[in-house]
Amino acid sequence: MLSWENTADLSSMRCSRAWVEISLAAVQHNVGQFKAHLAPGAELMAVVKADAYGHGAVTVATTALQAGATWLGVATVPEGIELRQAGLQAPILVMGAVNHPEEVRAIATWQLQPTLVTPKQALVFSDTLSDSFSGQPPLLPVHLKLDTGMSRLGCDWQQAVAFVDFVGRLPNLQVASLYSHLATADSPDPAIMHVQHQRFEHAIAALRQQDLLPAKLHLANTAATLSEAALHYDRVRVGLGLYGLSPAPHLSTVLDLRPALEVKARITHLKTLDAGAGISYGHSFVTPRQMQVAVVGIGYADGVPRQLSNQMQVLINGQRVNQVGAITMDQLMLDVSDLDALQEGDRVTLLGRQGDQVITADDWANATGTISWEILCGFKHRLPRIVVSESCAVSPLSLPPVHQ
Repeated sequence: MLSWENTADLSSMRCSRAWVEISLAAVQHNVGQFKAHLAPGAELMAVVKADAYGHGAVTVATTALQAGATWLGVATVPEGIELRQAGLQAPILVMGAVNHPEEVRAIATWQLQPTLVTPKQALVFSDTLSDSFSGQPPLLPVHLKLDTGMSRLGCDWQQAVAFVDFVGRLPNLQVASLYSHLATADSPDPAIMHVQHQRFEHAIAALRQQDLLPAKLHLANTAATLSEAALHYDRVRVGLGLYGLSPAPHLSTVLDLRPALEVKARITHLKTLDAGAGISYGHSFVTPRQMQVAVVGIGYADGVPRQLSNQMQVLINGQRVNQVGAITMDQLMLDVSDLDALQEGDRVTLLGRQGDQVITADDWANATGTISWEILCGFKHRLPRIVVSESCAVSPLSLPPVHQ
């Protein structure tokens, strides 16, 4: 584990070539924005899978719960266990499909709550609990997922009555909620989302008629939460919005969201190159004139997409600076010819704000033909996560070993 002996000022972190800063104040603010936006009675589930989209699962989950979230969502059993080992007691929904008896036993032991998507899977859970615990097995809350059009996980929505009835009759299982997932909630055209919503409503009506309706219902992801209050039901599952990004441009003004993640690095070398000098692998950039170039200690092995080569900008002293040449595994180069008095060790902002200038994960996503979710999840853990308070004090967050 890494540690900082003097964390009172970011300028003291000369030992770090690059790092990720996490603003827990931003996370807290974003939770408050969503809480105020929810339909009456709806709860907020903070989705902290994939290490909280690269922000640090334990710390973000703790902050979200303190700010008013009541549930946590993860994708895998180990992700849920990590939160339990950290002492978090909130209900945790495992949203991925689990089929192995060893994982079933772990879910019961760590008091996680699984998603069931088929009768066969439900049988595995019920039988494993009967076989694994002496005496009376624990009664495990389970959440049943319907496929209303995502075509990924879930029982066909038209089989909802048979599915809920089947699971409800199995020993050791207690149906805690019914849910589905929307495929196009971030689209400006709501037609497909409305079809899925109607299918979910049809399933609800059929279950209510048979007196089989589970106690809780949930459907909305971040985009749906921002779109329509009718989609909020008893609980919403907020992922991207928790981290301060909008899932679509047309939803960006619904709430005042603040990005919680910034990526910083340091200049490790400065040099002056004559006109005609090729820079980096392949010489995809050749200096058109004499230029001053800064080498920065971060690269594609840290999560900076190589596709951004010769396309991206960074911020230095509040000014935008062009990246030049191919981005390499551990380093990238900048044209700093127009900046004065730079020194090795000066800080560079790759994602984040300096003054009135800001570069976002959406900027990188648009330039590389991907989505901001992938950008956030791409920052590797050889970049220390540093918690930044409003006063700019820092403390280490889940600092892993640095692999050379």
